[in-house]
Amino acid sequence: MPSPTAIPDPFDALSDDQLMLAYAGGNVHAFDALYERHESAVLRFARRLLGQRLAAEVEEVFKETWSRIVSARDSFSPKQSSWRVWAFTIAYRMANERLRVSGREVAFYAHDEDGDGLDAAQLFSRGLLRDGAAAANDAAQPSQEELAFWQAAGRRLLACLDELPDDQRAAFLLHQEEGFTPEAMAATLDIGVETVRGHQGRALKKLRGCMERYLSVVPHA
Repeated sequence: MPSPTAIPDPFDALSDDQLMLAYAGGNVHAFDALYERHESAVLRFARRLLGQRLAAEVEEVFKETWSRIVSARDSFSPKQSSWRVWAFTIAYRMANERLRVSGREVAFYAHDEDGDGLDAAQLFSRGLLRDGAAAANDAAQPSQEELAFWQAAGRRLLACLDELPDDQRAAFLLHQEEGFTPEAMAATLDIGVETVRGHQGRALKKLRGCMERYLSVVPHA
């Protein structure tokens, strides 16, 4: 007996912009699809931008971001920006307001929201901090020693991110984790393209220095 064929979700074929326009037009299910598609990315961005010192406010910023997306749905226009740039601009402003009000002080925290550091360690697999570095999940059967190393490296990277100035951390996260172009980053952060490139370059330089002790023991490919 043949297995039943899965019925495709009609929203899967729609872009983010199309979903938002459909939601603005009254289709609440389009918003549900959009939320499910981007929930984890928005939450991760808010969490890493706020850092450990403001960890208790992450959930509130996350909720405020989606609430603002809902209330501003009629103002969204794909002619002005893509939905992702529009939504992450809202998330950035919500988080940045908390950072500004709190007078956030830089401090070192070896924290990891996921509990094991492997999620953050995936950044290494993209060659961000050192050529030839490979994340633990690149190996088919990583040893316990390799897992332990990348767990520690992932936690260290998150702590290093906490040490960056807010604007540099935002630029790094938008580009390296969300794949934003310099133009999209500039629109999200409301600064010039050359300025955002400068933030990104300085962030990478500082992160390389911060991670030097861990990366020095990674063998070259």
